[in-house]
Order: sequence, then structure tokens, then C-alpha cells
Amino acid sequence: MDKSLALLAERAEAAGLNASAPPQQGEIAGWSIRLSPGKAKRSRCINALSEGHLPLDDLLARCQASFDAAGLPLIVRLTPFSQPANLDDLLAAKGWPAFDAADVMVLADLTTFSSAADMQTLEQGQVLLAVDASRYAAAVGALRGSSERAIAAHAERLKASSVPYQGFFLQDAAGQLLACGQIAQEGVITGLYDIFTPQQYRGMGCAKNLCKALLQQAFRQGAQEAYLQVGTDNEVAQRLYRRLGFQFAYRYHYRSPHGVVD
Repeated sequence: MDKSLALLAERAEAAGLNASAPPQQGEIAGWSIRLSPGKAKRSRCINALSEGHLPLDDLLARCQASFDAAGLPLIVRLTPFSQPANLDDLLAAKGWPAFDAADVMVLADLTTFSSAADMQTLEQGQVLLAVDASRYAAAVGALRGSSERAIAAHAERLKASSVPYQGFFLQDAAGQLLACGQIAQEGVITGLYDIFTPQQYRGMGCAKNLCKALLQQAFRQGAQEAYLQVGTDNEVAQRLYRRLGFQFAYRYHYRSPHGVVD
């Protein structure tokens, strides 16, 4: 990885941590623990941000107690930035399986979304509608099949986020939801989140139109670069993002002593 891409990857990781932070976040010996009951694992996991000063087993035991108290399974998110650097190997040696691999993709230059020609992204009758956090979380939750508890936790996280919430619906002239998505903008970097298209509208270019409109919105707000997170096995979505100019930056996954966690 060249230096510029590596630095953008680091900025994307930091921005992603800020954008996904729930109110139920704490710190144990240099590790960030998140205890939201939401659907997204990034809001209910450990991010090992530093090596800390405790032996690994003691640190894991303290984290386990916090997750037990919250009624959540302990999950560790492993990235190229996790500390100690061999943490993934150490957890694998304990028999903790890896699951839910995701790729972080980045876009180094948003100026391609500034021209007048590119501004015409929506088809006739399509409308981009800003919606409040509760309505947005309910729509995304319905598409995900989330529980009422998870939907409420998602809305809570969006409302409490230090990164201003901006969620949108792409609708047709009849008000039907064609796609939904969110931008989380922090300074000159913006993240695309929760890009979903209802099953009946997939393959019609709705997600592409939505993403272009969101990136244009971010550019108008001063964003210069962008990032997103997408399942490693979601080749359809990855093709879309590559067509928009995104490239692979790094991969992360989760491990848990409880096995594969939904």
C-alpha cells in the first residue's frame, strides 16, 4: 500500500470510529468498549486501540464483565490497527472464530462529484428526502429485519453522535422508498453508511443514484475524501463502489469466545 493510501486508511478508521460511537461507550486499559444493543456490531464491540498495561487474559476478563452486565456477547473487532499487533493471532489461538469480514474502501478525491454534468444524478420523478433519525432507523431496521430494541438503539446512536447525523431516502414520485443512505461527515472526510435498496428495486440503479447524490451533498459541504465499509463477500455492492471510484484500503473482522455472533 502506498503512503498516501495508508494515511487515508488511517483517517478513514478514525472517522469510522467517531461516526459509529454509541452513548454506551467506555474505556478499559486502553481498549474502547461499546455496549449498545443495536444491530450493527461496530456499536457493540471492543476496539483495541492500544496495548494497555494489563495481561491479555486480565483485560479480556474485565471486558467480559462489562459485556455480561450489559447482556451482550463479547465481540472484538480486529483491524490492521488493533493493538497489540498480534491480537488476532492470540485470539485465534484461544479458538475464537473469525466472522463477518468487511472491507473499508476509500475515495481520495471527491472533485469528480462537483461538475454541473454530474449534478444530474436522479432520474425523472426521483426525490432525495432528508429524514429524521427515528424515521431513518425504522426504515433501515425494517430492511435489515432488526428487532424493536435494535431499531431504538440505532436511533439513539444517531441522535447522540458527535458526528452530525444526515440520513436520506431516495423516493419515486409516488413516495415509494427506492433506497436509503447516510453520510457521516467530519471535516473534510465523509463516510457512506447504511446504503440499502429494497429487494424489488435492486438492479435498477437506485443505489448508484443515491450514492452519487450523497457524495455530491458531502462535496458541497466541504468534503474532499470519502470512505465506506462493505461486506467482503458482497461483490455486487463492491462493484458499484468501484465504479464510483472507491478502492480497497483494508479489511477487518470480528472474533468472539461465544462463536459466530449474529
